[in-house]
Amino acid sequence: MNIVFVRHGRTELNDKHVYAGTIDSEISQNGIEEIKSIKKPLQKIKFYEVYSSPLKRAVQTAKLLAENYKIDTRLSEMNFGIFEGLSYSEIESKYVDESKAWAEDVLNYSIPKGESLIKVFNRTKAFIEEVSSKNDNILVITHGGVIRSALSLVFKQYDYFYKFKVMHGAASVISIEDGYMYIKAVNCRDNIIAVSYTHLRAHETSA
Repeated sequence: MNIVFVRHGRTELNDKHVYAGTIDSEISQNGIEEIKSIKKPLQKIKFYEVYSSPLKRAVQTAKLLAENYKIDTRLSEMNFGIFEGLSYSEIESKYVDESKAWAEDVLNYSIPKGESLIKVFNRTKAFIEEVSSKNDNILVITHGGVIRSALSLVFKQYDYFYKFKVMHGAASVISIEDGYMYIKAVNCRDNIIAVSYTHLRAHETSA
């Protein structure tokens, strides 16, 4: 099976380079264009089910890509708590002690009023384990943190999280065959069919 992860379209908060987290922002016009560019190639793939994060920017993206989709809270972006809406430099300035504690243990530190990265990993893992039983193509509209977690889980290495850069409006594909999980593609747009055609079973009808 294949799990095709699509990061939501770009938002104004993304352009400001702040930690958007669970802030319910809308995708910008540029974000809409990003999603439109990937819609056509995705329509050539037959998906068994489509899932979306409950956050507005993901739901808006899902509506542009599919007629029907399921909301799954495990696909929400990491809750950055008191850090949300701030850039990293602003976090360091405003929350000196908290930012130091976070830097010392990025994986396990639970941000005040937010969550830890390990919690994001755990819910991402639980989602993948659940949908992998469906043994068919799944489309997932979610966020950078969840996709980076999923890619890292392929290697069973949490510290790989920051070794991946996930682009807005792009698809990353994880395949699972006989219990073996591997990465098939990262940050694909119009070339997703060419990259993964042999296993994604392209069709002329939309999902």
